[in-house]
Amino acid sequence: MTGVWLERYGQRADSYRLPKGEAQRASIAAQVGADGCALLDAIDQDSSPHWLAEVPAVGVLRVVWTQHFEPLDDGTARYRDAKELPRGAHRLVSPYDTDARCAVKRTTIWDGYKAHFTETCDDDAPHLVVATSTTPAPVDDSTMTASVHQDLLGHGLSPAEHYVDMGYTSAALLVQASADGIDLVGPVKAAGGRGPAGPASYTVGDFQIDWDHQKVTCPQGKENSRWIETTEHGEPRVHIDFYRAACPTCPTKARCTNARFRVLTLRPRDQHEALQKRRTEQETDAWKARYTTRAGVEGTISQAVNHTGARRARYRGLPKARLHTILVGAALNLIRLDAWLTGTPLANTRTSKFSQLALTLAT
Repeated sequence: MTGVWLERYGQRADSYRLPKGEAQRASIAAQVGADGCALLDAIDQDSSPHWLAEVPAVGVLRVVWTQHFEPLDDGTARYRDAKELPRGAHRLVSPYDTDARCAVKRTTIWDGYKAHFTETCDDDAPHLVVATSTTPAPVDDSTMTASVHQDLLGHGLSPAEHYVDMGYTSAALLVQASADGIDLVGPVKAAGGRGPAGPASYTVGDFQIDWDHQKVTCPQGKENSRWIETTEHGEPRVHIDFYRAACPTCPTKARCTNARFRVLTLRPRDQHEALQKRRTEQETDAWKARYTTRAGVEGTISQAVNHTGARRARYRGLPKARLHTILVGAALNLIRLDAWLTGTPLANTRTSKFSQLALTLAT
């Protein structure tokens, strides 16, 4: 056994060259899987030293093999298809860093972590990083908003306004931030639901809601048939439908719903009203002009990447990755304080050569 395994695994994994054929690769994967299963079975035998099962590397191996291989009755193992693997938040992506996870954002896929920066944005002072957070890559941005606020409150740095992108907002967060005395300035998603898509379709904002009497009136003057308080994914919701409102014969049904009758799902009153208020104001020129303040954080991300290499974690494990992000924030503050004290102006937003030529010709 030792000689056979030495022949198979004597080379370092990063220098091993896999064959080009899919069949040969599948055969190697099956053999590796079977060998790993055999090793784990041997460790679990009563005749094996009990301390072997407590070795951290064995625990990692067990998790990786469970996630990637299915033991078969003939002693081999089937390499699982990518669709069978656990979701990114639960799947180990590296045996060397068991805290790292896989995340997908649009067309970008990466293994590791996600860093969050909070900075000041006053016009008459240097923009300094006042809080940093580091999480496994798949953690949703919205879960960090309340944490950042509590961190700032705990250090006596609670902001009057907090500018964020859409990932850090929700109806519940708008309400919670307001309760903490913080104006959470960020866009929210447009109204969705079961209605047809299109600029002429009816959204929830077109319905008149009487919360005190649990009545909802549609744009054609019809009232709801039912008002049911329920939960959705553990969150309180109000389910409203119009099944007795003659929706099938309504002349504007095509603008309202593709289903037999219209259904609305609302958040609690305080969240719903905060959400509708933000949806209305974020379409105004005044709000858009105000929100340009948030654009400065793109420069922070660029500066962190270009000056400190923040895109790549230099240490293994979430605690060290968090320390790395803190050091990045401290480095950015030193750079910015130096620029402020020496009167170095902020760099202009980059423009393409073609745009520069157009601006030159326009002047």
